[in-house]
Amino acid sequence: MEERMTDTPLASPAAPRWIDDPQHRDWLAAEARRQFAFFRASPRKDGGFHVLAHDGTPLPGEVQELHTTTRLVHSYALGHRAGVAGCEAIIDAGMAYLWSHHRDADHGGYLWSLDGAAPCDTRKLAYGHVFVLLAGASARLAGHPDADRLIDDATAVLDRHYWEDGVGLFADEWNRDWAPFSAYRGMNANMHGVEALLAAYEATGREVYLTRAGRILDFFLNRIAPAEGWRLPEHYTENWQIDRAYSGNPMFRPAGTTPGHSFELGRLMLQHWDLANRPNNGAPATARRVIEQALADGWDVEKGGIFYTLQFGGAPAIRDRYWWPVTEAIGALSSLIKLGGTEDDEAWYRRLWQFADAHFIDHAQGGWFPEIDAEGQPTVTQFHGKPDIYHSVQAALLPLSPGVSRLAETLPQIG
Repeated sequence: MEERMTDTPLASPAAPRWIDDPQHRDWLAAEARRQFAFFRASPRKDGGFHVLAHDGTPLPGEVQELHTTTRLVHSYALGHRAGVAGCEAIIDAGMAYLWSHHRDADHGGYLWSLDGAAPCDTRKLAYGHVFVLLAGASARLAGHPDADRLIDDATAVLDRHYWEDGVGLFADEWNRDWAPFSAYRGMNANMHGVEALLAAYEATGREVYLTRAGRILDFFLNRIAPAEGWRLPEHYTENWQIDRAYSGNPMFRPAGTTPGHSFELGRLMLQHWDLANRPNNGAPATARRVIEQALADGWDVEKGGIFYTLQFGGAPAIRDRYWWPVTEAIGALSSLIKLGGTEDDEAWYRRLWQFADAHFIDHAQGGWFPEIDAEGQPTVTQFHGKPDIYHSVQAALLPLSPGVSRLAETLPQIG
């Protein structure tokens, strides 16, 4: 491992804004480098990537999921832009595996998972396909020669099978041969769709990506959020009505609302507003309302951390505390602070980093523990090993960028 961070202070004691404090910025850069170093053990010799145990050794099994491949490409593309050495090997491996294995040569689109070279879960999920677009966009900004073909292929699949132009949203899932799988519609795939569309716009300048991202944001943040107490229901019917009775997989499609997604979508609204030349449309105030409501509802005032899910009225539902809502809250708060911020924004930003440093960051091995128990100690219930670098490395990188958009283009050199 490159460096140790035990007993390293997060910032100077009297720093007015941590994102401007040289000591905090050095700490963020060091934390990002440690994460890139830890996940360099991910590539398999025969292609694809391992899931890593807490100590950085490969976990048994060869099942490779689409979001793991794409998120590693995206994250190491950011690392490459930030001057971190050795990122190209993971970008190359991920881009090759996406094209040779995940891409379905028979039916088009991208398979959700493979077991070795054999298809495992062959569903065609919008959630996975928007991450393919994100990987392609980030790879383009990193100068990868295969980025354009991946962007164009993913865009064509999203256009043909997922984009519903009448409502301006993505449908969710199909069978491998594009026969209907379900009538489910979801917020999560659309939220990450915004992320991918904005990255694709930053990489290519094509206005269609910015326009579609704006339509998705308008539905969830300008229409749904105000009517739902500034919370964001996760699940919808085929006609895009809130499905309050839906309860799917408790990890990936839990009932109710998820405060971590409010942080993500709020930050993405600020990114879109900035890329659209900051129109006078109230977007910053709307994003703030959604982010602040998620903090008010989601923060565990007794133990710290953020509840995984909430009931529709804001009461805790699944009280488990995972790493990724904290990382997304850090990113959202850093964006609010860059746009002026308040004393409360600064206090939340510090509180979140202090909690992450005490409970989620693995100071001995590198990377972040994905979940903690009631006593705040790492535990293994939903997640085995350290599932990915994506959420936690962006928490370290987003505050280092001077703006709220074009992260890959504006990162300082931290290598």
